[in-house]
Amino acid sequence: MGVIVMPDGVKCSVSNCSFWGQGNNCNADQIMIDIDKHAHQPLDTEFAHGELGADHQDHAKDSSVTCCHTFKPKE
Repeated sequence: MGVIVMPDGVKCSVSNCSFWGQGNNCNADQIMIDIDKHAHQPLDTEFAHGELGADHQDHAKDSSVTCCHTFKPKE
């Protein structure tokens, strides 16, 4: 699967995120989105056998079961 380029960028309505920009734009260089099932996994540590690594894939029924791990609260 290749990189998908969003012509209008990534939209986000979470205005207390440090990457949030005017017009509901996400200004992060990269984003990590996962299914809610993994929402509380510590993604900054290594996982045995690459459990949630770069090659990990899941399937979501719809957007309501996904979450953005890139969120960083504004200071």
